[in-house]
Amino acid sequence: MLVDSVPEQRAETAPAPPTRRAIRSVGLLVAVVLLLVVAVASIAIGAKELSLAQVWHGLFEDTGTYGDVVVGERLSRTVLGLLVGAALGLAGAVLQALTRNPLADPGLLGINAGASAAVVTAVTYLGVSSLTGYVWFAFFGAAAVGALVWFLGGSRGATPVRLALAGTAIAAALFGYVQAVMILDQAALAKMRFWTVGSLTSATNDTIWQVLPFMAVGTLLSFGLARPLNAMAMGDDTAKALGAHLNRTRALAMLAATVLCGAATAACGPIVFVGLMVPHVVRSFTGPDLRWIMPYAAILSPVLLLGSDVIGRVVARPSEVQVGIITAIIGGPVFIFLVRRRRTAQL
Repeated sequence: MLVDSVPEQRAETAPAPPTRRAIRSVGLLVAVVLLLVVAVASIAIGAKELSLAQVWHGLFEDTGTYGDVVVGERLSRTVLGLLVGAALGLAGAVLQALTRNPLADPGLLGINAGASAAVVTAVTYLGVSSLTGYVWFAFFGAAAVGALVWFLGGSRGATPVRLALAGTAIAAALFGYVQAVMILDQAALAKMRFWTVGSLTSATNDTIWQVLPFMAVGTLLSFGLARPLNAMAMGDDTAKALGAHLNRTRALAMLAATVLCGAATAACGPIVFVGLMVPHVVRSFTGPDLRWIMPYAAILSPVLLLGSDVIGRVVARPSEVQVGIITAIIGGPVFIFLVRRRRTAQL
C-alpha cells in the first residue's frame, strides 16, 4: 500500500517589525532628500524668473548676468539659509531641553533681543551702515545678554525657571528699547526695517565666512551636550546619579544656544518660530532623545526656512516678502495648534 508522504509544515517565521532606530534612520534619509530638493528650488526659483536652462548656464558656465543672479545672489542666499536654519533648529532643541519647556524658542532667553538692541545702537549712534560692520555688534549683543541671563538666573544655582524668567524680562526691556530708538530715529528705521523682520536678501560670501566658525562651534557643542541634557530631562537628582554635571551642562548649553542664535541673528536678523516649531514637531515622532532630535532639527529647520524664503520670492513678484514674515505667518497658526494640543493632552 502506497502511503502518501505528507511534507512537513515548517513554521514560517514572521518578518521582524522594523525597529524604531531603523525607522528613524530612514526618516533622517528622507529629510536629507527633502532638504536637497528645497535647496535646489531655492537656487532655481527667485523674484526674477529664469528658466532651468538659464539657471544651469548661470551656475556652471556663465559669469555674466545669469551668473550674477544665480551664483552671486541665490547660491549665497541658499547657503546662508542652510546655516541659519540649522543653527536656529539646534538652538531651539537645546533651549527646550535646558528649560524643560517644549514650547521654548531661541527668543525665550532674550538672545535675539540682545542682538537686535546692539545692531540698532551701532546703526543709530555709531554710524555703522554695512552688514559686515554690524554682524559683530549683533554677536556681541547676543553674547552679552546670554551672560546676563546666566548671571540673573543664578549662575551656578541656575534653574530652568529662573533662566526663562530672566530671559523674558530682559527681552521685553530690550525690544522696548529697539522700538523706541527706531520710532525716534527715522534714518535708523529705514536702515533696520528689513533686518528686524528677518531677511536673507543681504546674504554674501563675506557674511557666510564670518558666521561659519561660530555656527560650527555651536553645532559641535550642541551635539556634545545631547547625553547630559537627556539625563537632566529626568530630573536633577537622577541626572546627578547618572554622572551629569548640572551646572557645567547648563552653562555649556547656554553658551551653545548663545553662539548659534547670535550668529544666526547677526547674519539675517531675528527670525521667529523656526527654532520653536521644528524641534517640537520632531520630538513628536523621534521621542525625547536629543541624539535624534538634534540631527532632525538641523536638517528640517533649513527646509522650513528655505521653503519660506522661496514662497516669499514668488508671492510678490517682482518684489518679495521677507522670510521672517513668511515664517511668522506659518508659525502663528502652528503655534496655536501646538498650544491647544498640549492643553488638551493635559486635561
